[in-house]
Amino acid sequence: MSKATPSSNSRLRPAIPVTCGLAALVGLLWLFPSFWYTASDTQSRRVWLSSRTQIDGWTFGEEVVAESAERLLVADELFSGAFTNQTDRTVIRAFTAKRFTSNSRDIGLFVHTPDRCWTQGGWKLQAVEPTFVEATVHGVPMVFERRVFVSGGHRELVYFGGLVGGQPLPYRLDHNYSVALKYQVERSGSGRDGRGAGQRAFDPLFWGRIWDSFVARRALLGPKQFVRISTTLRGGDLGQADAALLAFLPLWLQPVDFEQELAAWRESQS
Repeated sequence: MSKATPSSNSRLRPAIPVTCGLAALVGLLWLFPSFWYTASDTQSRRVWLSSRTQIDGWTFGEEVVAESAERLLVADELFSGAFTNQTDRTVIRAFTAKRFTSNSRDIGLFVHTPDRCWTQGGWKLQAVEPTFVEATVHGVPMVFERRVFVSGGHRELVYFGGLVGGQPLPYRLDHNYSVALKYQVERSGSGRDGRGAGQRAFDPLFWGRIWDSFVARRALLGPKQFVRISTTLRGGDLGQADAALLAFLPLWLQPVDFEQELAAWRESQS
């Protein structure tokens, strides 16, 4: 058996601290999220927003979520339906997705916002101001993105927002907005959005959400909920549509204890 010569040993010695240093760096990067993303909003209680189907003066009909959308969302719980006012026939469409678990291999629940999904589905994004609204839902202060989507002669006012860890997001969900507005991505025969994907890679707004979460030290991963609500614009009256959505949010959504619902879901899976 050959023995290491002095010269070979001398060449190995500098490599040892380099290897150890790289290993320590990898370990630090691996552990970094667990101690950095630990902040919470001390002024806000931790809740899930639970959907109601029985609302006085409204009738409810379930709307099926497309299989392609379900695969993207990887949600543990979905709600999708339309409410019709029995008096003036106003229709409000409501959707929410909850993810009680977190898997780094799954696409983020907030990645495919309507700015991306609806435009890929053939809708056109019409620029309107303001681009977001603030609403308090049963004591929970939330920021909802505000959009108008157009398809043929149909115009829909859409609000969407979310919660992470049972608390309002410390960042907006506008990361797909600028690319969608510029290029109005259309669905191709392959289902890919080609040019839009490349533009998102170099769009500062797209990556801003990650930076905002880093500064706020609020988790990107973990239990989360996405909320979307919309209504048809009748006669182009945005003010009336805004009022309808803001009034309906607390009728449809009810706060439930974050830890209790999470524990109940885990028990149901065991």
